[in-house]
Amino acid sequence: MAHLIQQFKDALSSIEPGDDKANAPEAHHLVRQALGTDAKLAGYGVDPVLIGSYKRSVSIKRVKDVDVFIRLPDLPSDVTSKDILDRFFKVLHAEFGVDANGRRRTVRQDRSLKIAFPEYDLDVDAVPARPHWDGTTWEIPQKGQEDKWVQTNPEALTSLSSEMNATHGGYYVPTVKLLRQTRRALLRSGAKPGGFFIEVATYQAFKSGLVSGNDHAEYYVSALEEVTKIISNYVVYGIGVTDPTLWGKTISIRATEDELETARVRFADAAASARSALNEEDAGKSALAFQSLLGKNGDDDTVFKMPPGFNEDGTKRATAISAGARTVPAGTRTFG
Repeated sequence: MAHLIQQFKDALSSIEPGDDKANAPEAHHLVRQALGTDAKLAGYGVDPVLIGSYKRSVSIKRVKDVDVFIRLPDLPSDVTSKDILDRFFKVLHAEFGVDANGRRRTVRQDRSLKIAFPEYDLDVDAVPARPHWDGTTWEIPQKGQEDKWVQTNPEALTSLSSEMNATHGGYYVPTVKLLRQTRRALLRSGAKPGGFFIEVATYQAFKSGLVSGNDHAEYYVSALEEVTKIISNYVVYGIGVTDPTLWGKTISIRATEDELETARVRFADAAASARSALNEEDAGKSALAFQSLLGKNGDDDTVFKMPPGFNEDGTKRATAISAGARTVPAGTRTFG
């Protein structure tokens, strides 16, 4: 079996966010600072916190958007979602204005404000949130509604991810990153379902107890097989993917039937290919398969490299002397 331990470590390094790791918290700080200086929002107890894949350490190169959860613990009940989004836009637009091309850097969306940071080549999504009646979770604006709110609990997923990672000796987070990269390689750019769906499916696969391994290769293949089953169950039988942060809820998935069917087929093929690659004795053939599954990173570099001694097509490199050869080719240098 080819486990290619060093190649998997190098692959994880290849998909690790680079400068984005410093830029994302800086962009968050600037948004937090802008909102905190507004007297009305300060009266609502404005308290922004990073959430999303970046916060959970499962983002992959490149980080193009950062989610900031704007907690408003003292928001009056008569303030509508439209009111608070209007206020956010007023404050953020006043702070960030327009870019070098005269375009507004702050754009209002259905449930958030998107602020462009061209100097970092990323956007911040600022999502306002008010306390839910249960006192432990939150509510964010409902898309397409002026005064509707929907329950959410994003900070809980951060905690659950950390706990799962500890339970599996540090293999959970890297495996999520590899699965997210696989999704990117298998589906066209911008296609759904997105990385969050794959992340939650991976969490549920680990929670089921069916994912195991002794190294990155084994965990990757095991998780890919179980996530493929979850995708198939959703697409074929309509079995929802449970939201691990809200009891009795499932996550919403934005994807067309064609997109979902494409994901089902391609993940099924990928799982079979990954298992064959893991069982393959030839390291070159195995690496070639993993290379296809993981594709290229956000910098357009190949994620999975060939092990030493192999060509890019997976074949062994020719050598002048093979192990155990009886004769050694004569050299051309003369001495006299």
